[in-house]
Parts: sequence; C-alpha cells; structure tokens
Amino acid sequence: MTESPPIEITHDFQPRPLRAAILDFDGTLSLLRRNWQQVMIPMMLRILQQTGSDESDQQLEMLVKQFVTQLTGKQTIYQMIQLAEEVQLRGGQPQQPLEYKQQYHQLLMQQVEGRLAGVRSGEIPVDSMRVPGSLELLECLRDNGLELYLASGTDLVYVEQEVKLLGLDQFFGKHIYGAVDDYKNFSKAMIIEQMIDKIGLEPEQLLGFGDGYVEIEQVRKVGGLAVGVASNELTREGIDPWKRERLTAAGANMIIPDYRDLAGLMNALGLAAPRTS
Repeated sequence: MTESPPIEITHDFQPRPLRAAILDFDGTLSLLRRNWQQVMIPMMLRILQQTGSDESDQQLEMLVKQFVTQLTGKQTIYQMIQLAEEVQLRGGQPQQPLEYKQQYHQLLMQQVEGRLAGVRSGEIPVDSMRVPGSLELLECLRDNGLELYLASGTDLVYVEQEVKLLGLDQFFGKHIYGAVDDYKNFSKAMIIEQMIDKIGLEPEQLLGFGDGYVEIEQVRKVGGLAVGVASNELTREGIDPWKRERLTAAGANMIIPDYRDLAGLMNALGLAAPRTS
C-alpha cells in the first residue's frame, strides 16, 4: 500500500465549531457503483453520434464529459435531460429523459449486480467496496457529536439498500436521501436547507464531503466547510486528478484521496482525533 497523499488545502478556512455533516454516497463512501462515468459517457456518445452531427467523436466526447461532470451530484435524471436537449439541438428526435435513465441504469447494473451479489455472499469483502476509512470517518464524526446526513443523486431505493449492505446505515438513521420520481422535489440544496431549519444549524457549522461539483458548491454557497474527496475508485489508492481538478474548481476547502489519514483530517477540521485502541 502506498503512502496516502497529504491533505491539500485549496481554499483557506479557519476551523470552527461544527454540528452537522452532509455526505455524498457514490465515490465518497461507496465503491459499489465505481466508474459509473465509464458507462454513462460512452452511452451518451453513441446516442449523439446517431444524430448525424458533423462534430468529431472527440468533440462529442468532450461535450458529454463536460456536462456529466458539471451535473455530477445531482439526480441522474438531470444528466439525461441534458442529453435529450443535446440530441434535439443536433436535429435528432430525443427519447424521454426517463427512458435514457432506464437504459443507463440497465447498463450500469450489469456491473453493479455482480458486486452486490459478491458482498452479500462474502466473496467480496465489504470493506473493499467502501472508500478507505469510511467506517472510521463516520464513527469519528459521530463521536464528535455531529449529526450525519447522507444525500445521493442515485435513486433512493438503491441508496437505502447499498448503505445497509456496506454497514453504514447505523450512522444516518432516517437521514438518508436519494433521487425520487418527482425529481423537482429533491435536491442536495433542499436537504441543506432542511438541516439548517430543522436543527437550528448555523450555516458555518455545516461540514460537507463529496466527490462531485454539486455537494461542494452547495455547502460552500451557504458558508460551510467542504471536503473534496478525490478518490481513485479503481485502485483505492491516491488521488484521481480529474476529480481533484473539478473539486478545486467547485470551491472545496481541502482535497483528500480517502480517509486513511483520519487523525490529520480531524486536526485540520478542528475536531477530536479518532480514539485509539
């Protein structure tokens, strides 16, 4: 195992009292859906190629990567809405976004179902499907008295199943949120607003963890601290440079690869270090 890269402070901040944390799921805690982009982007590229556009494959791929990246963290339907708009712009007849979402999900689950079955049977160690140190992170945040919320752009029914499978449901109780059919009635911004209103949270007391644009932007927008998790989902080692770039651009206060250096992370955040046995 290589040594974990140091914590990178990208936007200055001062430690302050923290009362609650909101965490993304896929890529931030879970690796069950790792590299979903390698399913979504080629699917979208094929669909745009079928419009007869005179753009090169490279141009279309760059376009898809750009809007997939910018929408990462929002519900999947938003990426499919954008795809439908791009098809129409090129003179094509788009399918309904929900149909595109279903097509994508079928392709993704060809990979994910094998991982789910492997974890259930014990053939795949559950820890290998978590971002390194995730369990210890949640234990430490809980020990520091923070109220924990989980918000994912993946459909809620799958998020609930996968959080439980990874043994992380104990930390969130009823505060597990995911995409719903009535997509306009769910967003990470809405969850943050609820946190602030329901528990009387001052915005600067909010801590956020995520590997996508949306959660980082929303936490920073209200004045909270945002930790960008540039996890390498394939190797479970080191920094993913693509994630690092987009998380920095989104305004993350710090960049980490995972939670192996938990004592260093807690120190940077002004929280108590994990208990030692």
